[in-house]
Amino acid sequence: MRVHNRIAYAFLAPYLLIFASFWLWPIISSFLISFQNTRVNPWRFAPSMNWGRLVGDPAFYNALYNTLIILVIQVPVMIALATVMAVLLNSPLLKARPLYRFAFFAPVVVGEVAYAAVFRLMFSADFGIINKIIGTVGLSPISWFDNGTAAMALLIMAVTWRWAGYNAIIILAGLQSIPGDVYEAATLDRVGKVQQFFHITLPLLKPIILFCIVLSVIGTMQLFAEPFLITNRGGPGGATETLGLLLYRQGFTSLNFGYASAIAYTIAGLAVAISLLNLFFGREAK
Repeated sequence: MRVHNRIAYAFLAPYLLIFASFWLWPIISSFLISFQNTRVNPWRFAPSMNWGRLVGDPAFYNALYNTLIILVIQVPVMIALATVMAVLLNSPLLKARPLYRFAFFAPVVVGEVAYAAVFRLMFSADFGIINKIIGTVGLSPISWFDNGTAAMALLIMAVTWRWAGYNAIIILAGLQSIPGDVYEAATLDRVGKVQQFFHITLPLLKPIILFCIVLSVIGTMQLFAEPFLITNRGGPGGATETLGLLLYRQGFTSLNFGYASAIAYTIAGLAVAISLLNLFFGREAK
């Protein structure tokens, strides 16, 4: 038995070495760096410097507030929209369903730079199609990139457009795993389609929806590309700066690696805590 274990570990050794070198060690190293003053040469152990600054940094609280706003508004809207899309894609009345499934999933495979450029063009104050549509109904054009509230709304719309279809495909897989006999029995008992959705479909989809929520929470806590590319690095005036963007600014613009590592572990801790709360309340609601 021991010989078989040694052989197994021998085959696993290349992967374990790569895993330890490029994943495990960087995580440990980053944690250790968060306790050092990286603004001096050589770096010096100063545990209260980065974590102490984190507690009183207005920029951190601004980024945390913006991230939580996106989390509280965008994630529920996206999951609700994805659920409706999944139900429609699962309908036998819909023709060419594979084509629609691909169309809804396509935004995920579009490059971030390309889709950010499209959104900037669409919402341009001068020649964007969105302001032209708004003008046709008699409303004043919106300065999407100069107004903090408008920029945040734009960011939420962009993230929802990109990831709603992805979550819809996951929920669709859950829908297709529900036995048809359940709906047939409900139909024989004269249960309407709306009641079937709320009393059969949603309860049976709860594990899948919870999975999508957890993925969305983790993704939102790390949100970087959209505020960096669409709202010009968290503008205007930091109104859309997220924790991921603050981490980038501290680590790669200011070269303050110790403080950036502290922010990174705060992001990870918040993502884990919020995900665990979602799982706890999801199980309690059963």
